[in-house]
Amino acid sequence: MRTTFATALLLSGLVSLAPAAQARDGISPGGAAALGAIGGLAVGSAIASSANNGYYPGRPVYRAPPPVYVEEDYGPVCHFERRRYVDAYGDVLFRRVRVCE
Repeated sequence: MRTTFATALLLSGLVSLAPAAQARDGISPGGAAALGAIGGLAVGSAIASSANNGYYPGRPVYRAPPPVYVEEDYGPVCHFERRRYVDAYGDVLFRRVRVCE
């Protein structure tokens, strides 16, 4: 939108200068129109190239996704313990036993 408005403003200014250029410098109306068109293209391309930062778009922007908090019921908290126990023959053994709280 801004580029279109700037181009229209520039062309209207060049069209208003074309008759003055003919009267002062002795340029024909066709030559004045050609100079205006070439000047408009040059200025328009300069405006357009500055509007989108030329070839390179700029530094990349890295955004992390927002954190997601979900409440889940994991059930009871369990862990393993080593328990000592004596078997039928009198031997002392250690076993891992799962204990849930």
